[in-house]
Amino acid sequence: MGITITQEDIEKGYEKIAFGGIADAVKLLFIEELKPGSVKKLDLFTVSEIKKPKGGGMEIKFFDRIKALQCLENMSRKDSEPESFYEAILKGAEAIENSEDEKDDEL
Repeated sequence: MGITITQEDIEKGYEKIAFGGIADAVKLLFIEELKPGSVKKLDLFTVSEIKKPKGGGMEIKFFDRIKALQCLENMSRKDSEPESFYEAILKGAEAIENSEDEKDDEL
């Protein structure tokens, strides 16, 4: 029983990465004592990596918003991608054939 991911789910994910907030990630920097329950409540969807170096502190890396926007742009292009040259020729030939059939029917 696998999870089915739709094109819409993928687009929503990229949108969340591209436009999502980072406030909860910044909060994480200032939480002195981490509790599992408090971390679960944070929206860290835009975070790609969290490190706690040995010297102290915390390092947070985010997903690339520009790449997410580029992926969204590519997905929108595919949705509105122009038909192939071959398909256009076929449709044109069918239209001509249909118009000639209509003329024959008129006679």
